[in-house]
Amino acid sequence: MSQIALPLDWPAGDSEQDYLVSDANRPLIRHFEHWSLWPVMATMLTGPRKSGRSLLGRIFTAKTGGELIDNAELADEEAIFHAWNRAQSNRKPLILIVDAPPPGWSVKLPDLRSRLAATPVVRIEEPDDALVGQLIEKLCHARGLAAPPELVRYLVPRIERSYFGVHRAIDALDELAYAQRQRLTVPLARKALGLDRTDPEESDQ
Repeated sequence: MSQIALPLDWPAGDSEQDYLVSDANRPLIRHFEHWSLWPVMATMLTGPRKSGRSLLGRIFTAKTGGELIDNAELADEEAIFHAWNRAQSNRKPLILIVDAPPPGWSVKLPDLRSRLAATPVVRIEEPDDALVGQLIEKLCHARGLAAPPELVRYLVPRIERSYFGVHRAIDALDELAYAQRQRLTVPLARKALGLDRTDPEESDQ
């Protein structure tokens, strides 16, 4: 499996899986690599569900000694306010993971609202083809399934170009492989995705 380790100055912790990197999220990674230059010691991290945003936040804060607040929209605003101030005084980064930054996130506390207005926002974009291929390999590996290269090549242009779409496709493939007690093949993938009657590809791929 061609996973690429998170290119920070430190390795991921032993309990963390590698965070996959491609051109789609490389600018985001550069932002975290240069955290010591941030104008404020905080960042709001947003992006699609299933995109690994919580994993990235855990790896980053574990290695920098920072603080992570996941699903920040649901957290106590006073606690976030004090965490933001603490990050500035300690020079340890605070990561707030949100579905949407303000004004999508309606913040009631005026002091917190003003601080968040000065906080950078970075977003994990939907995956490109290279990242989709890596995700297919990673998700299959996590399920104990061998993903031959021809299967990955077949799936990449045919599944929804989103993190959720990749997870849904591999779930369907896993369920069918288990039900039919078969290894992963292109014909099985065609059937799992409902393409067996519409896809012009030859079944012997």
